[in-house]
Amino acid sequence: MKRREFVKTGLVGIVAASTLNGFDLLYSQENIPDAVWVENGEPEQLLQSALNEFGGLQKFINKGDVVVIKPNIGWDRAPEYAANTNPDLIKAIVQECYKVGAKTVKIFDRTCNNKQRCYKNSKIQEMAEDAGADVSHMRKNKYVEIPIKDSKSVDSWPIYKDYLEADKVINIPIAKHHSLSRVSLGMKNLMGVMGGNRGSIHSGFNEKLIDINKEIQPTLTIIDAYRILTANGPQGGNLSHVQLKKTLIASSCIVTADYLALDLFGHKLDEVGHIKEAVNRGLNKFDLNKLNVKKVVLS
Repeated sequence: MKRREFVKTGLVGIVAASTLNGFDLLYSQENIPDAVWVENGEPEQLLQSALNEFGGLQKFINKGDVVVIKPNIGWDRAPEYAANTNPDLIKAIVQECYKVGAKTVKIFDRTCNNKQRCYKNSKIQEMAEDAGADVSHMRKNKYVEIPIKDSKSVDSWPIYKDYLEADKVINIPIAKHHSLSRVSLGMKNLMGVMGGNRGSIHSGFNEKLIDINKEIQPTLTIIDAYRILTANGPQGGNLSHVQLKKTLIASSCIVTADYLALDLFGHKLDEVGHIKEAVNRGLNKFDLNKLNVKKVVLS
């Protein structure tokens, strides 16, 4: 596939052991981390802090790149319902892409509700376009059937052409409950670039999702946990199910990001089948037993 200092911090660079999902993680300031976990900030602050820990977005995006940002825009919900990615975070990442020299930033999603209403009421279209992004509705004639190597259940699947042709992809899901998969995070968010009969993926979900995911890995995954949806996902609709976490998790490894985000919901790896399937099949770039995670708590 073709892949064409902002805030002051409080507890920064703390070297300490913390138990997460049954593993000990080392929060270290010595090296570029495998992942960054930032808390207690507004979306723009959370993003800037995370990118600073990686050495800036230029570590992932080159001058002249065509970048796809893949948020969740699947539902006709206002931002406070935590069904879609936070629009302030999307605006901030679009701005950062252009700052490091991206040629074009494209945003799209295959919605579940009416696409015009989803794009408008999520406020993602408005905020992204304000930052200069090319926001578009997905077209049925722009899917490309790709082969799935070493598959368990899926030999090929149609994927959106603009996603495949991008130089870099930044995957930005919102962290939320899901009635089928328990959680919807980075890997589940990529269903938004899958064509065909997505309902058929729900039968044998774990194997099918990972079959397809391993062929369309993003450059960077940023999990929006400013607000999280704790029940009645993925659509939500009840503000009592929304928790304000003011958190962001980022990693170049989508499996690592998803794995860390389980802690937001109190889940263990063995409890979430598709993430466990990804780990069992070696989709994770980093050893989950020895993750170098930088934790930053903003003051």
